[in-house]
Amino acid sequence: MEPLDRDDDFPEIREGVRALCARFPGSYWRELDRERRYPEDFVRALTEAGYLACLIPEDFGGSGLPIAAAAAILEEIHGSGGNGAACHAQMYIMGTILRHGSEAQKRRWLPDIAAGRLRLQAFGVTEPTSGTDTLGLATTAVRSGGSYVINGQKVWTSRAEYSDLMLLLARTTPKDQVKKKGEGLSVLVVDLREALGTGLTIRPIRAMLNHATTEVFFDDLEVPAENLVGTEGRGFRYILDGMNAERVLIAGECIGDARWFVEKARTYASERIVFGRPIGQNQGVQFPIARAYAQSEAAALMVRRAAALFDGGRPCGKEANMAKLLAAEASWAAAEACLQTHGGYGFAEEYDVERKFRETRLYQVAPVSTNLILAYLAEHVLGLPRSY
Repeated sequence: MEPLDRDDDFPEIREGVRALCARFPGSYWRELDRERRYPEDFVRALTEAGYLACLIPEDFGGSGLPIAAAAAILEEIHGSGGNGAACHAQMYIMGTILRHGSEAQKRRWLPDIAAGRLRLQAFGVTEPTSGTDTLGLATTAVRSGGSYVINGQKVWTSRAEYSDLMLLLARTTPKDQVKKKGEGLSVLVVDLREALGTGLTIRPIRAMLNHATTEVFFDDLEVPAENLVGTEGRGFRYILDGMNAERVLIAGECIGDARWFVEKARTYASERIVFGRPIGQNQGVQFPIARAYAQSEAAALMVRRAAALFDGGRPCGKEANMAKLLAAEASWAAAEACLQTHGGYGFAEEYDVERKFRETRLYQVAPVSTNLILAYLAEHVLGLPRSY
């Protein structure tokens, strides 16, 4: 069959990523999924090729590419049957240091991240009691001399076991002493290599999919005050700055998933013969695939729009949220159509459908749930009364 048209932006990058991913076929990902292992070889290959440093400016050893290029990289990874969730955070977490860190902090960390000598893949925000209510977090960082002493707990801190550094959001001013809810939170860079066993404990969480996620406990962990990013008490604003980038990149992954499912479904529907004819000849089979294709291509346009606004330094909260919403829904619709097309074989491990089906389902929930995006659009775009 003739391949479906590919996006024509960043053709050399897309071709390079596809060539790299060809070295890591479905059998590679199936084995990792079966054993819940981290894709170390894949992440190393991406790092050595420079793809994980694409957003780091050239002055710090990166490529200085726009976020549209980063989204294309992640899309191609997922469109090739892989999973960029093992390392995608490194692309957007470093943005907090780049935009709000001191010159010394940038020089200290960014070149080593770009070169692959350091990994910054862990993001300590969510807590068991607060969930998406970031302003309700209870982890504290109390200044003591030249250090901050941290106590508390984080959950769903993915990749903490495979990262050298963690970007941590903690409360530095008690909630009852701030004028606005968004004040009193600060961002600190935690060196996990030094912290493990000296006040930091990491416990893996076995989940539906191979996501290397954990819960993290802080017990009087001391972090040097020089690791504070920006101004104390303004960390929530810094985190918000990076959320649009995160949404655009995750949306890119979802587009890749959707296109993988559509291609897998249309190929199987064309080749699978039942009652003497291809099952794809039946409208009951072909219509869901066609609808999923239309959804995914429409969502891809919104991802491009959000990326263009972001790269142009223009406000893009509305577009970034809609991109993530529409792309996640498109990938889920494509996953459902693909699984249904394969019937019983869709549940067989060797076809990779059930693995990708589980992986793409995550994006209805993370990094922000569909309902919260709808609430954001309702209040901040449509002007409806605040719901939460």
